[in-house]
Formats: sequence, structure tokens, C-alpha cells
Amino acid sequence: MRIVQEFTKGLWNELPPFRLVLGLCPVLAVTTAAKNGLGMGLATTFVLICSNTLVSMMRNIIPSKVRIAAFIVIIATFVVAVELLMQAYVYSLYQQLGIFIPLIVVNCIILGRAEAFASKNSVMLSIADGLGMGLGFTASLTLLGGIRELIGTGQLFGFSVMSAHYEPFAFMVKAPGAFICLGILLAVMNYISMQSKA
Repeated sequence: MRIVQEFTKGLWNELPPFRLVLGLCPVLAVTTAAKNGLGMGLATTFVLICSNTLVSMMRNIIPSKVRIAAFIVIIATFVVAVELLMQAYVYSLYQQLGIFIPLIVVNCIILGRAEAFASKNSVMLSIADGLGMGLGFTASLTLLGGIRELIGTGQLFGFSVMSAHYEPFAFMVKAPGAFICLGILLAVMNYISMQSKA
């Protein structure tokens, strides 16, 4: 069934940060902790699903000459909504993520899905695509944030999980640690893909 294919492609075959290598700014910047990765991923998923749905519904109405501008307005509307919801209900997480919440507007994953998929497909397929891509992005950010938090602080989701003798590798929660951890995860995913094809 095509809906299942569109949903599952974002979970492995077209996993945004690791397969498509898109959206790396928030991937590298906010993943100092698993909670930050989860929060950013869920915010992006909300915007992705809502914008894909609306773009798909309006695909025959929006003139082709202004489609990118229209997509940005649609995306910005949902980003403002998610920003206000985060300010109201998870203010501490909103403060942690800072400027990266408003920057969801220019996230190439969301604009790319609107242009390449939602503007050419039905609403149900666009929702499945947005949900799959969003959950894949959320899992990627949470995994990267979890690894960095665990190695860099000895904690996971803010709870201490290492013994009292563990010496945290603080380098991992700094900017260079994000690049190294991302590179290792990219290598592992490429290795798994090569093994599955062999």
C-alpha cells in the first residue's frame, strides 16, 4: 500500500539527517541532550504534518509563480503556533531550544517536502510522508542527543545512569562533539546499508 511506503521511507531509506543529510543546523545545535532532540523533533514533526496537509489541500489553488512564497507563509504559520504552544506548556524546553524553534521556518526538510511531495500528492499521502519524515527526524535527534548526553554528562533525559566513578567526556556536549557523533552515526548507517545489500 502506497501510504505505508510513504510513511516508512522517512524511518530509514530517506531518514532526513542521515540519508538525505538535511536539516543539520538543528541536528548539530540542539542535540546536547536527548530531551532537546525529542522536543525539537516533535516540534518539527507537528509543523511538517500540518504544512504538508495544507500545501496538499491548496496545491491546485496556489499559482506556480508564488508557490515557494506561499509554502513559506504556510510553514511560518504553523511554526508560530508551535512556538506559542511551547511557550505556554513547556517553557523550559522552549528556552533551551531558543532561536532554533523560529528557524524551523527555513528548515530545508519542511520546505523540501512541501515542494517535492505535498504539492504533487494527495492529502493522505502527504500526511503519511510528513509523519514518517517527522518521526524519523525526531528519532535521529533523540538518538544523537542521547548519545552525546550519555557520554558527555553520564545522564540520559536528565537522569544519572552511569556509576559515580564515571568521568564524563565533556567534549561530546560541545560543538565539535556533535560533528564527531554525527559522523560516526553516518558511518554506522552506511555500513548497515552496505551489509543489507550484500
